[in-house]
Amino acid sequence: MRGGDPDRRAGPRLPQVGGVRAHLRGGQGVRTGERWWEGGTLYHVYVRSWQDTDGDGYGDLAGVRRRLGHLAWLGVDGIWLSPTMPSPDRDWGYDVSDYYGVHPELGTIEELDGLVADADALGMRVLLDLVPNHTSSAHPWFVDARSSPTAAHRDWYVWADPGPGGEPPNNWLDATGGSAWTLDADSGQYFLHNFLPEQPDLDWWHDEVRAEFERILRFWFDRGVAGFRIDVAHALYKDRELRDDPPAPQGPGAPFGLAPEHSMNQPEVHEVYRHWRRLAGSYDPGRLLLGETWVLDLDRLHRFYGDDDQLHLAFNFPFVFARFDAATLSGIVGRTLEGMPAGGCPVWVGSNHDVARFPTRWAEGDPARARLALVLLCTLPGTTVLYYGDELGLPDVPVPEAAQRDAMSWHASDGRYNRDRARTPMPWAPVPGAGFTAPETRPWLPVGDRSGFSVEEQRADPSSTLSLTRRLLELRRRWLAGGVAPYEQLPAGPDQWLYRSGALVVAANLSPHAATVDVPPGPVVLSSAGGPGDRGEAPGLSLRPWEAVVLQFEQAAA
Repeated sequence: MRGGDPDRRAGPRLPQVGGVRAHLRGGQGVRTGERWWEGGTLYHVYVRSWQDTDGDGYGDLAGVRRRLGHLAWLGVDGIWLSPTMPSPDRDWGYDVSDYYGVHPELGTIEELDGLVADADALGMRVLLDLVPNHTSSAHPWFVDARSSPTAAHRDWYVWADPGPGGEPPNNWLDATGGSAWTLDADSGQYFLHNFLPEQPDLDWWHDEVRAEFERILRFWFDRGVAGFRIDVAHALYKDRELRDDPPAPQGPGAPFGLAPEHSMNQPEVHEVYRHWRRLAGSYDPGRLLLGETWVLDLDRLHRFYGDDDQLHLAFNFPFVFARFDAATLSGIVGRTLEGMPAGGCPVWVGSNHDVARFPTRWAEGDPARARLALVLLCTLPGTTVLYYGDELGLPDVPVPEAAQRDAMSWHASDGRYNRDRARTPMPWAPVPGAGFTAPETRPWLPVGDRSGFSVEEQRADPSSTLSLTRRLLELRRRWLAGGVAPYEQLPAGPDQWLYRSGALVVAANLSPHAATVDVPPGPVVLSSAGGPGDRGEAPGLSLRPWEAVVLQFEQAAA
């Protein structure tokens, strides 16, 4: 089995100095002893849609390297790459068939090493996407597990006998809404898959599974990656008794009417992250664990930080799925920060590869609302994560069913769960192929109408969304970096959100009507609608419809 080859695990190691990777970034070296993500910005590169360099219509690692200058110019601190490991691509890399390699369609492991080095030289760190909940059914572990009930890897996966009438062992559902169990005809047992049948779930109660993933983390840390975004971080352990999931109301976290209380969300997962945190810290304090904690309860979210001894960062899905209004957003932010354990750092994200982009979901295609959302995302304390194209205000692209590539999508006629719509190619230039691929090449997903949305067009326009995002990240680095800034919500009208974040004050008008907000004294340094303009005398600040204005807080600046 490929993952079991000890020589392959070791790989060519980078030089070590005192147990810390000796790898220079711009002559300054790796910043150790810092929580560089606090007040920082991570950028999610969906590799297959970023830049095609070999003319096959798919993005690749060489394309990521080619476009690193864009990210350095934009001002991000770290890059999260969508899955780069070998995979049959039933779920586009989230069905891993080898945890110790690189997908041959994306490049080579040497190319990934080069990408890490290039990013370091530009002052950016690289995170890989790690998928510990499940493997591909083509992984050698599962091929062996399925070969016999007594196979060496049988217990690495979750198996169960049928119910009394031959039915699945319980009522658990996978992400498509069907049973989470598939019958293995040869053995007469069912295996569990919380996602596609080609993604069998690992059994984290098994000691050897836990030990193998420690080896996987060490392999990539030894190669210089800064950390991992951990897929389905809340779901590793399953109820040992395989009890039915209870009913739940319809909602974004339980679209099929069941609450995943037993199929996921078991308390034992927290000890995994305590162990991984110690492992990461044994390299240097700059190694990062970012969890895809798909839970909709803030108390449960906070538990993934532990006593500053589990995940460094945990995605806030209540914020992602919030209604775009002042009361809802400010309420979630306030409760998130109030309940954050000591040492915890909140994460703010509006778009990702699993949900609609925020210019479509929150802003409903209105550029003014999308720009307002960017101001909020980039001025809240903690860590901001931008999805590729967020800096351009990219909306979703309608992808007809005939062109869809995502086997997990429900193919709903209204597109409500068509994940491909948020994964279409990055528009680099207003040319055929959008600068993503050669004009004569058909990209893996349609580019769509991106008039006015390309990097080339927006970079030349100082009033563009791209220019706004760059200015926001400059403000973020200047005033919010180096920790989790203090936050205070200030009194404002029912459709306005006024808050202090470190040395900045943000006044946001989340309504289609002009408004006046009383603000603390300080100069206006940025507006989502363009230049500061004539705002009158403080404390009364005039806001346009769907406008956010950033001021420098004079008391903090002094």
